[in-house]
Amino acid sequence: MLAKRTDVTEQPFPPAGTGSRHVPVLLGPVLQWLEPRPNGLYLDATFGAGGYTRAILQTVMTRVIAIDRDRSAVTAGLSLVDASGGRLTLIEDRFSNLAEICRAMGSPAVDGVVMDIGVSSMQLDAAERGFSFRLDGPLDMRMGGGGPSAADVVATADERALARVLTVLGEEKFARPIARAIVKARAEAPLTTTGALADIVGRVVRARPGEIHPATRTFQALRILVNDELHELQAALTGAERILKPGGRLVVVSFHSLEDRIVKTFLVARGRSAAGSRHRPEVVRAEPSFRILTKRPVTADEAEVAVNPRARSAKLRAAERTTAPPLSDAHDSRWPTLADVMGRA
Repeated sequence: MLAKRTDVTEQPFPPAGTGSRHVPVLLGPVLQWLEPRPNGLYLDATFGAGGYTRAILQTVMTRVIAIDRDRSAVTAGLSLVDASGGRLTLIEDRFSNLAEICRAMGSPAVDGVVMDIGVSSMQLDAAERGFSFRLDGPLDMRMGGGGPSAADVVATADERALARVLTVLGEEKFARPIARAIVKARAEAPLTTTGALADIVGRVVRARPGEIHPATRTFQALRILVNDELHELQAALTGAERILKPGGRLVVVSFHSLEDRIVKTFLVARGRSAAGSRHRPEVVRAEPSFRILTKRPVTADEAEVAVNPRARSAKLRAAERTTAPPLSDAHDSRWPTLADVMGRA
């Protein structure tokens, strides 16, 4: 167990989450494993409502570079920038570009990186953003402002491409009948709202009491596709490896199995020496670039879940950067992209 730090800022910030509907998930464990230190420089790769950033700034003279691709999140965070006294820089960009952003700012090395992966509570709660099947609104799902929306995907992708998206990105076992139903329905009328899509999925998938909403996996798959979330995560992890100082901490909170699997695979690969071939004993093994701190993912306790149900599915993994050089990037190309799916229409 890591010792709790008692450092406070010279001009204390309100507790994380104050004045916002957003409650930072696993905030205590995040700070425990990130271990912010006075005068340290930290990167909040997924700013959101600023809960983690606000908490990091509680430590004396820490500085934070925060990134969010959602302009509304950046706009809402400007008051925190003003209150930080120059200790917070907030940038609108994709977190896959985090290494380039830090270098451009003249800060090529940081003491810690924290990521909260996936859709935010604010995005889910805004019907006009089109992320939630529980709130009827335009079928959008874009975290940023550009590119095709979820409505564009369901309007143009062919049945086979849609089924692949739902299978791979949503882990939906009823992918084929759902894709077939979408194609049939759009021939009669355009699917432009979250409610219309949720109704179609609900007629195909019959959920039992206590199970997740029938449209959960379909919406997850489309959201991941539209925002290229898995490739973004991979790029962000390798970027963090490049900018973390020796001894710097990486803390990642994920919310579904695909994300957690990517984080786990990355850390396992970076946390052990690369094996050489018995046929080429002269090959020098690459030293691990990370020391894994969490042998198992950290999850929320019952008290946190009672206050914040979103925390139920959260998993935290943490690692510490070693002195070894970064390993080569190895991006997984098995996940469908918008270019693949829209090109098959």
